[in-house]
Amino acid sequence: MLKSKHLLGIKDLSADEINLILDTASGFKDVISRDIKKVPTLRGRTVVNLFYEPSTRTRTSFELASKRLSTDVVNFSVPTSSVVKGETLIDTALTVQALGADFIVIRHSSSGVPHLLASKVDASVINAGDGTNEHPTQALLDAFTMREKKGSIEGLNVAIVGDIAHSRVAKSNIYCLKKLGAKVRLIGPPTLVPDVIKQLGVDTYYDMNAGLKGVDVVMMLRIQLERQGVGLFPSKDEYFKHWGLTTERLALANDDAIVMHPGPMNRGVEITSSVADGERSVILEQVTNGIAVRMAVIYLLEGARQEAKQ
Repeated sequence: MLKSKHLLGIKDLSADEINLILDTASGFKDVISRDIKKVPTLRGRTVVNLFYEPSTRTRTSFELASKRLSTDVVNFSVPTSSVVKGETLIDTALTVQALGADFIVIRHSSSGVPHLLASKVDASVINAGDGTNEHPTQALLDAFTMREKKGSIEGLNVAIVGDIAHSRVAKSNIYCLKKLGAKVRLIGPPTLVPDVIKQLGVDTYYDMNAGLKGVDVVMMLRIQLERQGVGLFPSKDEYFKHWGLTTERLALANDDAIVMHPGPMNRGVEITSSVADGERSVILEQVTNGIAVRMAVIYLLEGARQEAKQ
């Protein structure tokens, strides 16, 4: 049983709670591989996807996960809503709740928004990415994929490469992987690997070739130009030259190392197509696993919701 009816971040979860989600997701992965990919578990519940930032994988994955559990799903479109007329986030959320939302899945450009919502609404709040803070379900699906491919996460050497400074995916993965016993190293230019991150118990490398030696998992990150401003590296070509993942660089990792990416990918900037589409890539499997993991999250949060009512 999860202790909270909200999922606001991996930082708040225990290792036992993380493993409970991953174990539950294993069962749901069997469901989504059937001809009829649906269970009546949460019939009558309503999930609202409240996305203030663009998304393909996360929003669609949450929608499919919700529908696989037989919930009603509403996808909130910010550009066609009263937000453009000046309605505040809290008023929007309270309106959504008044319309019968049991779960609010929120993505927002400002860190801390899911925590604010959770203090204002009775519905369960699920963080689908808040600013540069966390993206908990991405870390959970990444952990699920690693466990599926490697058998166990404990003892794995995982390299997270790229724009660490602006990556909520990196932060959630660091919290998750450390709690599950993995060793984490960060690789990237000094301007994108902040010193403060070292306090989380990770190793840092500014040289890609040195950082990839002996790793079991290579997780590439998108260069988030929309958050960076300018001047953090000379050019995309220069970035690729030093920190792009090529077939030659991947050969420095362990022979059975897998390649991951949360998407969307900038091919030719952080990763080559030969690697992204290669036999060691599990990028599309991450997408599939995201449905099972998000089903598990919604299902377990419903249990915590019911427990809180008693």
